Amino acid sequence: MKLGALEAGGTKMVCAIGDETGKIYEQVSIATTTPEETIPKLIAYFQDKQIDALGIASFGPVELDPASEKYGYITTTSKLAWTNFDFLGSMKAALKCPMGFDTDVNGSVLGEVTFGQAKGKHCVMYLTVGTGIGAGVYIDGKLLHGMLHPEAGHILITKRDTDHYEGKCPYHKDHCLEGMAAGPAIEARWGKKAVELADCPEVWDLEADYLAQALTNYVMVLSPEMIILGGGVMHQEQLFPLIRKKLITYINGYVITEELEDPEHYVVPASLHDDQGIMGCLELARRALEG
Repeated sequence: MKLGALEAGGTKMVCAIGDETGKIYEQVSIATTTPEETIPKLIAYFQDKQIDALGIASFGPVELDPASEKYGYITTTSKLAWTNFDFLGSMKAALKCPMGFDTDVNGSVLGEVTFGQAKGKHCVMYLTVGTGIGAGVYIDGKLLHGMLHPEAGHILITKRDTDHYEGKCPYHKDHCLEGMAAGPAIEARWGKKAVELADCPEVWDLEADYLAQALTNYVMVLSPEMIILGGGVMHQEQLFPLIRKKLITYINGYVITEELEDPEHYVVPASLHDDQGIMGCLELARRALEG
């Protein structure tokens, strides 16, 4: 199969050609500006590639219900130019091939389950911590959808008494995970980007605390067999042991499983060299082609 992959991010669109084994033959990056500017460039890239199917994993929120009139739309995004934009429909009209469509984080978890370290597991969660915080959830062969899709970055957390930051989220201020722990919150609280704060233990102790609170909730609700943490903030590898230790402390012996007894292999970094999203798009394309 010759498959197209489109990982549609708020800053850049990564386009690639690959196959059903996850092999990537070529890859380009196109800046995300407006639909009027960006969509023709995406179409031009794929138009002469003779792909059998295309998988799209997009920033959101997006409409994932095939029965909805707005299936394949980007809906109430903060990138205002893309609000209520028919992303899937625009690509289908031009390329006329089968297409799979999902969220960017669902694409990442699908890549890890199909081609990476989570292969063979029944329930896996992928959490990206970067400009925003979002999660993809894979359960028994399917990506989790409901009335929309998981918005796990906006779960409520308990603010540390000594943390006086007002929160970055315009909806929840200092009450939700994204507002307190995403990259922009780190920069606003400490006055520097995360990468410039690597040697500041107080930064990462606080960050790990908020992320471990969230992971505790995910463990209790979803019972994942593996939690994968990706995104720019998680390039600070010193976070992983801190998060694992705090997670075990917060669970406090209530859940006892083999996975939690081996936290180094339970809460893990992404395994596919930052190609998990593109590889997940290849699998979305394969699934679309095979029905």
